[in-house]
Amino acid sequence: MRATVKDVAARAGVSPKTVSNVIHGVVFVRPETRERVERALAELDYVPNLGARGLRNGRYGLIALALPDLSTAYSAELAHHFVEEAHARGWSVQIEETAAEPGRERDLLSRARSHLVDGLVLNPVSLADSVVPVVRGPLPPTVLIGEVVQDRADHVGVDSVLASRDVTEHLLATGRRRIAALGTPPAGVETAAARQRTEGYRAALAVAGVAHDPDLEIPVRHWTTEQAVDATRAHLARHAAPDAFVCFTDSMALGVLSVLWERGLRVPDDVAVAGFDDVAAARYAVPPLTTVAFDLRTYAVAALELLSGRIADPDRPLRQLVHPHRVVVRASTG
Repeated sequence: MRATVKDVAARAGVSPKTVSNVIHGVVFVRPETRERVERALAELDYVPNLGARGLRNGRYGLIALALPDLSTAYSAELAHHFVEEAHARGWSVQIEETAAEPGRERDLLSRARSHLVDGLVLNPVSLADSVVPVVRGPLPPTVLIGEVVQDRADHVGVDSVLASRDVTEHLLATGRRRIAALGTPPAGVETAAARQRTEGYRAALAVAGVAHDPDLEIPVRHWTTEQAVDATRAHLARHAAPDAFVCFTDSMALGVLSVLWERGLRVPDDVAVAGFDDVAAARYAVPPLTTVAFDLRTYAVAALELLSGRIADPDRPLRQLVHPHRVVVRASTG
């Protein structure tokens, strides 16, 4: 038979309440007591009965986090912070990859409506690729992160228009004028992030009196290092190197650095490069990468606090939070 909390408590010589505190990690337990309980949990091969917990309080202690592409450095770092901060609040996290497929979001919403998860954090890439605006009836507790803004769920995001404008203005302030944007939307495929970051890039050029040059907007369908390498090689095969690249993710900026190196172009002497997200690899690139930074831990905390509030009070007014950003200047822009 499956071991119970009482069995674990008897083995560890503590109360069932202490065992529950260790399992959920919300209440402080002395290290020596925690060690005894964890040893008893392992010896008895204890598995929490989520079904019984859900029947008692209507909650399972499980939330779902859905990101578009789990292969990127940004997604890995963001997921890490969500898991750490959720565990500190007594939640386990189910992580899913939506890959811009509305059907995967729909499955998650169905699970939440069936009370198999307590709430959702979703990161749709565009309004058209999300089921949130069109799903019928009230949403389960849901928070959206990223650039997609809507009026049905709480939301946390960075002002990507302003952030892209800020980093482009930094490049302009260094004297660059022919600035290429890497990651603009391909024809017929538009994500909210690509649209907003392109808008910010164009706005900075317009304010500086720099004429818009469509040849300096380099579309990339999937924001990966590999596709950035291909797009940059193709651009440089047809055009002279620009004064600078503003890349809509750090992962793409790393690809640009690689292509410039293989062509013998010096960064930042010949071409400057800036990114977006400030992932760990940006700090250790050669040269270190100028980028748009925002604190991923506090970003996750803000989303989880909204989700907790929505779970506790499903009818409270919607909240839309803008997370602060800054341009971190490093050697890649001189």
